[in-house]
Amino acid sequence: MRLSDFDFHLPDEAIALRPAEPRDSARLLVVRPGQDLEDRIVHDLPDFLRPGDALVFNDTRVIPARLMGRRAARETGGGDGSPVAVEATLHKRVAPDRWIAFMRPGKRLKEGDRIAFGHDADRACQAGMLDATVAAKHEGGEIELAFDFSGVDLDLAVAAHGEMPLPPYIAAKRAEDDRDRADYQTVYAREDGSVAAPTAGLHFTPQLLEALKERGVSLHFVTLHVGAGTFLPVKTDVIAEHRMHAEFGEVTPQIADSLNAVRAAGGRIVCVGTTSLRLLESATDEDGVIKPFADETAIFITPGYRFRAADGLMTNFHLPKSTLFILVSAFAGQATMRAAYEHAIATGYRFYSYGDGSLLFRAPTNENGPEQA
Repeated sequence: MRLSDFDFHLPDEAIALRPAEPRDSARLLVVRPGQDLEDRIVHDLPDFLRPGDALVFNDTRVIPARLMGRRAARETGGGDGSPVAVEATLHKRVAPDRWIAFMRPGKRLKEGDRIAFGHDADRACQAGMLDATVAAKHEGGEIELAFDFSGVDLDLAVAAHGEMPLPPYIAAKRAEDDRDRADYQTVYAREDGSVAAPTAGLHFTPQLLEALKERGVSLHFVTLHVGAGTFLPVKTDVIAEHRMHAEFGEVTPQIADSLNAVRAAGGRIVCVGTTSLRLLESATDEDGVIKPFADETAIFITPGYRFRAADGLMTNFHLPKSTLFILVSAFAGQATMRAAYEHAIATGYRFYSYGDGSLLFRAPTNENGPEQA
């Protein structure tokens, strides 16, 4: 299967630069394989769920993980030794004082280089300082930064000087601003650690959550810290050769037990976002039993995958040739999703992180996997 199988034309104007207000007023395309598409609104979501169903949310909290700074001059002087403006997107924390980051221009950095992030004009002001040393350069161009601060002190410094890491397709059109600090965060976020939002969850309001509970739908929270790798394009034409960046996730024993009980009672498990789905699928065994999980996952779901946990998926509209469009094609069927996206583009749905939503029901499965196009 080739990457070109998941290409489509997406007009530039279809990419949303701001979310709908209120959040649950966004459009919702309901996709049932083998049935007509249905155009609704996100606040209609309870209409499509039954008492006893479960919604699974990712409660990760986005940190302001994009840092601007300068590489200090090297003693070699001149040329490549001169100060250089740099940008870092923190990707994965590996120690109380260390982060793995994607950096630009990464090729001009060497081990031992000093980086000054977020400095005020007054160097004597400690609150304006966030310095790091390039500790290592890893495969794939990732940079390991050792910060002078550690633990909570580092968290506070990053919060003070960092910017919300808006996706490239938004950041290329406008700068991050104060609105994004709230807009790019779910209302139920509580576990710091992501550098990208679980964007399907951005549609939920406290009122919608209450309406779901009144409907008899149970709400469950897992944690997957989304890394900056989610923004990276697939660079291999044969999709089986693509490798995902690992991300840390946790399904507690209590949540695993609760979801297994939902399934045993005949309820459906509907994941809010591809991050929740990928985590649950990583935590579920071949018999469909969800196990406690606290580990990294690099699961890459492609057509032919046999889903073990999720019966439904609420998700935004994704970019052409992305791992996420490949995932939804695996979930609901390639032909179904191609038709759904053609409809969405033709009728003005808004795409990507701040865009509209879709509610997908899983294609009929058998031992050979989901519906094939």
